[in-house]
Amino acid sequence: MYSSGLFGNFAKLEGPDSKESPQESPQVVANGSGPGDEQERGVTSIVDVVQIPEGQQLSPLTSPLLIEAGYIRHDDEEEARRKKFPTDKAYFIAKELLSTERTYLKDLQVITEFFQKAAGKDEAFPDTVKNLISSHYDPVYRFHQGFLKVTEQRLAQWEGRSNAHIKGDYQRIGDILLKNIQGLRHLTIHLQKHSECLVELERACRSSRKVEALCRDFEQQRVCYLPLYIFLLRPLHRLLHYKLILERLCKHYPPTHEDFRHSRAALAEISEMALQLQGIMMKMENFQKLLELKKDLTGIENLVMPGREFIRLGCLSKLSGKGLQQRMFFLFSDCLMYTSRGMTASNQFKVHGQLPLYGMTIRETEAEWGVPHLFTLFGQRQSVVVAASCAAEMERWMEDIRMAIDLAEQNSNPNTDLLSTSPPENKPLEDGAELESTEELCGSLSSLERQSHRGNTIVHVCWHRNTSVSMVDFSIAVENQLSGNLLRKFKNSNGWQKLWVVFTNFSLFFYKSHQDEYPLASLPLLGYSVTVPAESENIHKDYVFKLHFKSHVYYFRSESEYTFERWMEVIRSATCSVSCPLLSSRKDLY
Repeated sequence: MYSSGLFGNFAKLEGPDSKESPQESPQVVANGSGPGDEQERGVTSIVDVVQIPEGQQLSPLTSPLLIEAGYIRHDDEEEARRKKFPTDKAYFIAKELLSTERTYLKDLQVITEFFQKAAGKDEAFPDTVKNLISSHYDPVYRFHQGFLKVTEQRLAQWEGRSNAHIKGDYQRIGDILLKNIQGLRHLTIHLQKHSECLVELERACRSSRKVEALCRDFEQQRVCYLPLYIFLLRPLHRLLHYKLILERLCKHYPPTHEDFRHSRAALAEISEMALQLQGIMMKMENFQKLLELKKDLTGIENLVMPGREFIRLGCLSKLSGKGLQQRMFFLFSDCLMYTSRGMTASNQFKVHGQLPLYGMTIRETEAEWGVPHLFTLFGQRQSVVVAASCAAEMERWMEDIRMAIDLAEQNSNPNTDLLSTSPPENKPLEDGAELESTEELCGSLSSLERQSHRGNTIVHVCWHRNTSVSMVDFSIAVENQLSGNLLRKFKNSNGWQKLWVVFTNFSLFFYKSHQDEYPLASLPLLGYSVTVPAESENIHKDYVFKLHFKSHVYYFRSESEYTFERWMEVIRSATCSVSCPLLSSRKDLY
C-alpha cells in the first residue's frame, strides 16, 4: 500500500527569491502573474493559489509559493485588529486549544467521512473492518464536534467582552477542558480499540489487492495529506496535546486564580488517561512506522517482524571501491540496513545489505582513513565503513547503534535469517541506482512523480537534505503539533500574506483558512534552521521568526509573544535531531 507521503497531492513550489537549480525553481503563472510579479503591500489575504495538476509532484527540496491576487490589508489595519483582543497569556493558550482542535477535527474527518465513504463504495472492502472503524472512530468524532463548538463560543465571548474589563466565566478555559476530559473517559473503550483498527486494516490490505489498491488510491486524494495510518493514531496523540496545554495553563495560573483548581483537576485526569493508554500508543506508533518504511523499501520481504523496533533512518556515505557513496541507512532493534535510491516509478530505496546487530562492534576510524566523521561497523561476517555529514550526525548514529547493539545482546537471539536475504557486498547495483548529485535527482523527480507520489516522504526528504531522524524525533513531533494563523513574507517581497498554518510530521502545511479541506502547499522543515531576523534584514516587526535552508528564506509573523515562542519551540523540535534513550521491550501487535 502506497501513501501520499508527507506532503499530499499539492505543489511545493519555489519562492521568487530562489537561487537553486532550474529544476527546483519552476516558473509558475497564476492569473497572468509570475513569481517575479508578486508585489505585496501591507498584509494580504490569499485569494488565488498556484496549484499543480493532480498527480504531478516536484522535488521535496522545494518550498511553497502562494500567489496573492486581490484583497490587500495594510499593516495599520492589522495592528488595530490585534489591539482589540485580549493580551492575557491564558487567552492565547485557549486560542491554541481552539486552533489545534480545529485541525484535529479535520484529521478525524479524513477517517470518519472521506475514508469510510470510499470504503463503502467498494464491495471488496471487508464489512468487519468497516464496522470496526465506524464503531470506534465515529463516537470520538461526534464528541469532539461538540467540544469544538463549546470552545469556539468561549473564545468568542472572551474576545467580545475583553474591552469591557468584565471578569466572568468566559475568561476561564480549565473548566471546559475538565468537562471535556471527563467526557473523554467514557470513550476510553473506543480509544483502546484503535490499535485493533490499525492492525485489521493492514491485515485486510495484505489479504486483498483490491483493498490495498483502495487504500493506495485514497492516499492520493488531497484530503489525505499524511499517510493514512497516521490519521488512525490521532485520537491518542490528542491526549498528549491536552496534557501539554494544561501543563502550560497550570504553570501560568497562580494558585489563587479561579480557574486554577479546574485546570489542575483536568491535568490529573488527562495524565492518568495518557498513562493508561501509553502502551497502546507506543505499539501503534512503532507498527505504523514499520508499515510506512515497508512502502519506501524494496528488496526485503520481512521488514514488519514481531519484536522489531524502528530506531533511526538517514543518510550516511558508505566507503567502497568507488569511494564514498551516499546511502540511506535504517537502524532497527535487531539489524542495520543500507540502501541505494532506485530510479523506479515508485522511487523506493533498494536494500543492498543487512547487518545483524548481535555480535557487532563499532569504532570511530576517521584517523585511519583520513576522512572526517568516519566510523566502522564490525559485523560477524562483514564490516562496513561509513561517514556522517557532520560531527553531530556521527555522534547520533554511533550512540543509537551502540544502544541497539546492547539491546540485541540482551535479547541473546542472533537472527541469522537476515543474512539469507542480503545480496553479496560485491554485487553491482542496478542501472540507475548509482549515486547521483542532488541536481540530477531533482531533475528526475518531477517526471517520475507524475506516476507516483512516493518522492516526498520523510525518507526522501532525509536523502535530499542529507540528515537523519530517530524514533524519538517522531515522538517529539507527535507532541509538538500546532495550528494557527501566521503572516508569511518572502525574502525579496515587501509585504505579508496571511495563512492558516498547520505544523505536523516535520512539515508546515499552508491553507487559505482553517475551513479548507486540504492544504494548498507545504514546506518540509528537516534541514532548515529557525532563527530571528538580524537588524540588517530590515524586518521591523514584532514576533517574527526566520526559516532558511541554503538560499531559501522565509519570514513568519505571529500575533503575540506567546504564539511566537510556541512556533519557535515546535519548529526547533523538527529541525534538531536527537538520539534515542534505551528503548523498553514491547509486546508484539500480532
